[in-house]
Amino acid sequence: MADSSPPPKRPTLVPRGDSPLMLKVGLRARPLSDAYHFLMKTSWRTIFLLIVGVFLVVNLVFALAYLALGPGAIDNARPGRFDDVFFFSVQTIATIGYGKMVPATGAANVLTTAEALAGWIALAMTTGIVFARFARARARVLFSRCAVVTSYDGRPAFMFRMANERGNQIAEATLHATLLRTDTLAEGTTMRRQYDLNMVRDHSIVFVLTWTAIHIIDEKSPLHGMTAEALASQQVEIVVSVKGFDETVSSTIHARHSYLPDEIHFGARMKDVLTRLPDGRRQIDFTAFHEVEPVPGAGHAHPRSERAGAPQL
Repeated sequence: MADSSPPPKRPTLVPRGDSPLMLKVGLRARPLSDAYHFLMKTSWRTIFLLIVGVFLVVNLVFALAYLALGPGAIDNARPGRFDDVFFFSVQTIATIGYGKMVPATGAANVLTTAEALAGWIALAMTTGIVFARFARARARVLFSRCAVVTSYDGRPAFMFRMANERGNQIAEATLHATLLRTDTLAEGTTMRRQYDLNMVRDHSIVFVLTWTAIHIIDEKSPLHGMTAEALASQQVEIVVSVKGFDETVSSTIHARHSYLPDEIHFGARMKDVLTRLPDGRRQIDFTAFHEVEPVPGAGHAHPRSERAGAPQL
């Protein structure tokens, strides 16, 4: 049976669900200057809750201000009734204008003018943020959850694969891979270093189906002579990045992923997922996209598998 225990939690350069959050200290908080960046990267659920929360708070503040003006400031509003002035505030800021309640004093008209201006500004900002999030091009590049170290054309190689989930054309796609590891310097201190991994093919004119990325482990490779134990002891992380031009939205898109030592299988190969149908079309079986299988005669292989039911390696 495959080992189903999750990989150990540790900080990674590429964010992932099981990674601890990085803690930053000593920086001056600048919430207003970073507000747009926060709104662009946060979840839609957070955006919705913020919009509802701000809307309610603003109307609450203006309702209290109308109430403070005293009786008679708003025609047809019952004296001392907070619900009347609150709903009048909602009608004002949303420019609904039912006409039953209207400002009756100069102070009430000034306050109504200020609220209408605040409503226009809030509407413009909300529209801009929502449109920017919808219009932002996002890649749907699927990376295999595991990588392998196996033989390729008679030489050892590090391999993983990607797929374009949308099935559209990504033109001029380029691939980069970098190995991060902790090295001990001559002075006895440690340093986190980056080493580029040269790929057999680092670009594709059109990225439509799948792409198996291959790095030959020769004498110049940072992976030369490395074992599974060495990868773990040096806290290796292999970061991969793909970038290309999405012809559908006419915009550059990019995607990143990283592999930790527990996700790199030695003496294994990735299962075939691409087949040709009788009518000539190609079919990708994504149910086996993350699966690996042992290579006969390859010796000891990594004991983890990324899918339940996949063979133990």
